Amino acid sequence: GPKVTYVPPPPPDDEQAIFARYQTGMNFDKYDENVVEVSGLDPPAALMSFADANMCHTLNVNIAKAGYSKLTPVQKYSIPIILAGRDLMACAQTGSGKTAAFLVPVVAQMMRDGVTASSFKEQQEPECIITAPTRELVNQIFLEARKYVYGTCIRPVVVYGGTQTDYSIRQVKQGCNILCATPGRLLDIIGRGKIGLHSVKYLVLDEADRMLDMGFGADMKKLVSFPDMPPKDKRQTLMFSATFPEEVQRLAGEFLKTDFLFVGVGRVGGACSDVQQNILQVSQYSKRDKLVEMLHSIGNERTLVFVDTKRKADFIACFLCQENIPATSIHGDREQREREIALQDFRSGKCPVLVATSVAARGLDIESVQHVINFDLPSTIEEYIHRIGRTGRCGNTGKAVGFFDNHSDGHLARPLIKVLSDAQQEVPVWLTEVAFE
Repeated sequence: GPKVTYVPPPPPDDEQAIFARYQTGMNFDKYDENVVEVSGLDPPAALMSFADANMCHTLNVNIAKAGYSKLTPVQKYSIPIILAGRDLMACAQTGSGKTAAFLVPVVAQMMRDGVTASSFKEQQEPECIITAPTRELVNQIFLEARKYVYGTCIRPVVVYGGTQTDYSIRQVKQGCNILCATPGRLLDIIGRGKIGLHSVKYLVLDEADRMLDMGFGADMKKLVSFPDMPPKDKRQTLMFSATFPEEVQRLAGEFLKTDFLFVGVGRVGGACSDVQQNILQVSQYSKRDKLVEMLHSIGNERTLVFVDTKRKADFIACFLCQENIPATSIHGDREQREREIALQDFRSGKCPVLVATSVAARGLDIESVQHVINFDLPSTIEEYIHRIGRTGRCGNTGKAVGFFDNHSDGHLARPLIKVLSDAQQEVPVWLTEVAFE
C-alpha cells in the first residue's frame, strides 16, 4: 500500500484534560452484589479501599483526581494479586473498571522500584508492555495511564498502525516506561531494534481472549519468544477480558506461571445486567426500514450500530445521512485519520449515530452511548457480549437491540437464550422455538 504519512495530533497536556472523566451511574453500587470467585493457591485478601493498598502519595492523589473513590469488584481482587507479584487472568463484565485494575498496581510497583528511561537512548527498554487488539483501545489505555503517572518520571507511550512508523519511533525514543501497542506495530518496532525487552517486568494482554485466538495468537507467541523477553517465571503476566472461552483459558496457560490466579466476577462471560436487551425478529430485507424507524424514535441519543462488513458500514452510514439522520462509520479499511475523526464526531454528538464493524466492539469507553443496535448479529456470542457492553458502563444503564434473521442467525439462538436469562432479561417465545427447531 501507499506510504502512511499520518501523524496523530498530540493529546492535550493540561491537567484538566488529562483527568477528564465521565460520571458513574446510579447502578454503580450494584457491582458489589456480583459474586467473585478466585481460583488458585493462596490468593491475597481483597482490598477494601485504595488507601489500604499502601501506595505512594502521588499515586493516591492521581487516583482521587481521576474520580476513583470506590473500588469495583474486579479492582478489589486484582490490585492486591498484582501487588503481590502474582500472575493473573481476570474476567469481569464490560465497563466495570478493568483498565484501572491493572494500571494502578503496575504503576504503584514501578513507583516503588524506580524506573529508568533516557530520551537519548537509541533503544528503549520499557518495564511494562500493554497490548490490545485495536488502535482505538490502546490509545484509550494510554490516555488512562497518563492519569496515574501524572507528576512522576514514568513515561507512557502509545504506538499503533495506520500512523507514520517514524512518528512511533520518535515517540518511543523520547523515553518509554509503559508501552501501549497494537501487536503489528509492536513487533515492527522491536524488529527495528528500537525496543529492547530484557527490562520487561509486566506484560499485560487486554481483551486477552482476542489476543490469544486466531487473530493475534501467533503475534503473542512471537512476542514472548524473542530472545531478550524475560521468560514467564521472570516477568508478571496479566490478562483481562469480559469473556474467556474455555479453550482460550487453556491457551493462556502457556503464557502464565503455573501458580497464576483466576478472578471471575459475576457469571464468567455473562452480559452486563445494566443493559436492557431486546431481540427482534427482522428479515434481511426489512432491516433498513426497521433501523430508520428505530433511530427516528430514539432521536438524538447516542447510538452505536453494528454491521458485519466494512462495505456495509459505509453504505448504511450514507443511507442514514440521506434519511436526515447524521451518521458516520468506523471500520478497518478507513484511514486512521478518518477513524479518529469519526470517533470524535460521535463523542462530541456531531454525529449521534456511529455505524461500526467489530473494530469498535471491544473496550471502547464512550460517554452516554444509550443504545447499541446489532443490525447484523455477530458470529459468536462472546462478540455479542462485547458489542452490547459499549452501553450500560460504569453503573449507567443502556439499551441493546438485536435484529435476528432466522436464516443467518439460527446458530446464536441457544447461546442468546442463555445470555438473556442469565441477565434476567425476557426471552421471546419465538426465540425458544427457533432454538429447538
